[in-house]
Amino acid sequence: MKLRIKGNSIRLRIAVSEAAKLRAGEPVREIVRFAPQPEAFLAYALIPDASAPEMAVRYTAGQVTVHVPQPVIERWTGGREVGIYATLDIAPQGTLDVILEKDFACLDLSDAENVDTFPNPNAGAAC
Repeated sequence: MKLRIKGNSIRLRIAVSEAAKLRAGEPVREIVRFAPQPEAFLAYALIPDASAPEMAVRYTAGQVTVHVPQPVIERWTGGREVGIYATLDIAPQGTLDVILEKDFACLDLSDAENVDTFPNPNAGAAC
């Protein structure tokens, strides 16, 4: 799973194998370590949540979790939808844009970069 943070937005991109885990109700987790100290990390997770009425983001020390209703996960990962897009109210801090997308194969990079990606819908298209 890839993470991108820009301003007050967070984007997670998932691979094919991660989509399968999510459909099965399993979370997808990653961790980035920044230094030798055990507390110097950022963990992030995408969690299918059967009890969640809507998407929610939770933050605790060094960990960001995005909870998504299981039916939404199933519809997204099993269909043609590229992503799930939400703007969450985090008053009084404003809003947080949350973007969940399928990770498509790059058209101009080596095959090594395209392992476990979704087929790019633009593959074979004329420029």
